[in-house]
Amino acid sequence: MRAVVTRVSSASVEIDGETVGQIGRGFLVLLGVHRDDRLEDARRLADKVCGLRVFRDGNGKMNLNLASVGGSILCVSQFTLFADTSSRRPGFTEAARPDTAVPLYELFMAQCRERGFAVEHGEFGADMKVASVNDGPVTILLDTRG
Repeated sequence: MRAVVTRVSSASVEIDGETVGQIGRGFLVLLGVHRDDRLEDARRLADKVCGLRVFRDGNGKMNLNLASVGGSILCVSQFTLFADTSSRRPGFTEAARPDTAVPLYELFMAQCRERGFAVEHGEFGADMKVASVNDGPVTILLDTRG
């Protein structure tokens, strides 16, 4: 699994003109599922995301995690994170098919909720408009493959 995690002061996702998920301070997580990913990948990635210490402490150092700042998560499925860009037209054969990807996407969010976080989300496979106010900016790429 691959996640682009952005520290945000706010973020939202809209489908057909309707806001379906929004958060204040926290993480916008763009989540891609690889065709070979398994349940353990979702669990490990949730642990990494929820434990990231990228919020400023009283000394201005990135030392606090999501729980320390009372943050939330907005998770948006993003199969294009596994694009093959060896040509000008990206291929997506490395991305998981929906029958594999959806349960792992759902498990990732469930694991974050089990750790006590409010999790908002988009709709898997939908055409979404994502807005965010990046804080920092701080953007971290996480990948369970390496």
